[in-house]
Amino acid sequence: MTDTADHRPRGLAAYAAVTAAYWAFMLTDGALRMLVLLHFHTLGFTPIQLAYLFLLYEFMGMVTNLSAGWIAARFGLTSTLYAGLGLQIAALLALAALDPGWTIAVSVVFVMLVQGASGVAKDLAKMSSKSAVKILAPEQDGGLFRWVAALTGSKNAVKGLGFLLGAALLGAVGFASAVLAMAAVLAVILIAIAIFMPSGLPRGKKGAKFSDVFSKDRNVNGLSAARLFLFGARDVWFVVGIPIYFYSVLSDGTEAGNRAAFFQIGTFMALWIIGYGAVQGFAPNLLRARDKSVAQITRMGILWAGLLSLIPLALAGAALASTGPAPWLTATLIGGLLLFGAVFALNSSIHSYLILAFTRAERVTMDVGFYYMSNAAGRLVGTLLSGVSYQVGGLPLCLGTAGAMALASWLLIARLGRHSTPA
Repeated sequence: MTDTADHRPRGLAAYAAVTAAYWAFMLTDGALRMLVLLHFHTLGFTPIQLAYLFLLYEFMGMVTNLSAGWIAARFGLTSTLYAGLGLQIAALLALAALDPGWTIAVSVVFVMLVQGASGVAKDLAKMSSKSAVKILAPEQDGGLFRWVAALTGSKNAVKGLGFLLGAALLGAVGFASAVLAMAAVLAVILIAIAIFMPSGLPRGKKGAKFSDVFSKDRNVNGLSAARLFLFGARDVWFVVGIPIYFYSVLSDGTEAGNRAAFFQIGTFMALWIIGYGAVQGFAPNLLRARDKSVAQITRMGILWAGLLSLIPLALAGAALASTGPAPWLTATLIGGLLLFGAVFALNSSIHSYLILAFTRAERVTMDVGFYYMSNAAGRLVGTLLSGVSYQVGGLPLCLGTAGAMALASWLLIARLGRHSTPA
């Protein structure tokens, strides 16, 4: 049997193992975000204090992505994947030790530190999984777009289930028991993956230099800048603003009312993420990308980025037109944000394909790490602006800021369209 014939079965097995590990991680990541947000909101944290809880998570994602490409090139993708899963387990165990008797200041600092460790874990796992696709995917018949869309789409569907799981666990068993249960499940999965992970991923090279992390390719740099504003546009409303707004509308202040509000908010966030993931998974078919060139897909990215910016701006206008919480506004927000999710998913899927199309196999961990550093920077800025904009200007300013960031992403990817030749 030839090497080519051997590569595909090994590649499929390694791809399946990487995907399973990533699914397990993202399930706990989504659940943890809802647990932290809703638990500390009920303890009286303000929107800005809630945003602080996630800032170090996003900042450490930036630091991790900047260095993770070099770490993976130096020590191998399998090592960074295991490290991400192991660190998430440690973060969950630490979070279970949170003492309700601590002051708000101490609690914020402690949770920020633990979330920082979780941010490192997430981006080690993400960079490893996305880079592995470039190595393992077949080159013919649009295989790269299909494989990266399947990984990213399924990941987001699983993370959506995690949002629902987190909200349900908080109402059913409480904060500490929920995070301990997730740590136990993740530990079992890590052991199983370590035992059954097949060969197929590169093991690393001793000569890899950290300075190689910084890309000199303007396609990679331009796409990374567009990615920053794209994810900032989502997290401006997603992290604090919309969940807290919905809580103010849905909760009646009683314990039973709080539980019902938790479940409803968790369900919406889960459906949003699941729908987003489903659209990502089918993006190659929806965009009919099988026979399209990199330049043609880049032009599609420009179109969809422009459409995305219109949605939060329209929702901000609706929020301004309302004198307060109203059924029509809630319905408009739900429908508009679901539409935003579908268009955002197409944008994100195009970005995820283009970064792998622009990079070379020998630089994949470096360029993907740099690109996801920009992704994390966008989430960091979006997270901070989510709390600040909602506290300063309420829902209209929160959604208006999201629209401005989406518009910036469109302007950047429009410039990229002039230089869309793959590396």
